[in-house]
Amino acid sequence: MSYADGEKRYIIAPEGLEVGAEVQSGMNIKINAGNALPLKNIPLGSVIHNIELHPGNGAAMVRSAGSYAQLMAKDGKYAVVKLASGESRMVLQTCKATVGSVSNPDHILTYDGKAGTARKKGRRPRTRAVAMNPVDHPMGGGEGKKSGGHPRSRTSLYTKGKKTRNPNKLSSRLIISRKRKRNK
Repeated sequence: MSYADGEKRYIIAPEGLEVGAEVQSGMNIKINAGNALPLKNIPLGSVIHNIELHPGNGAAMVRSAGSYAQLMAKDGKYAVVKLASGESRMVLQTCKATVGSVSNPDHILTYDGKAGTARKKGRRPRTRAVAMNPVDHPMGGGEGKKSGGHPRSRTSLYTKGKKTRNPNKLSSRLIISRKRKRNK
């Protein structure tokens, strides 16, 4: 993207943005894909991305390829945003968001095919935790295949379904409903 003064910057492109299209950011601008507005100026039911959590701090949520959120309600100084995970969350109405969904929704369908492709992208191989020694991982050690125990991370936090979010976290009061459970 190039600004009117000649400066060039990268942006997270929304779905449907054409080369040479003009995008704007401000208070009273049109509701077009790619334009960034405060949540209070975006109509209810709109699909949005690049959502700020604190006014002026820049986008923090809904930035990955093909992702989007939906503006569900406005109540007082907060707006309710429904995320793709199913979580509903309150965000200050003075925070900015970009209209539309992020481009390249087919990104999730890409398949590397072999380990060599992942290596070329800079991803190193991962060793299974139960194959490690007790000094290397909480799930390591033991005789044969009877080692392991409860699934944990390297720092001994539970994983695979166990809730690890701190309930006393300050932003927990802004979450209306947690994300939906997947059927296994």
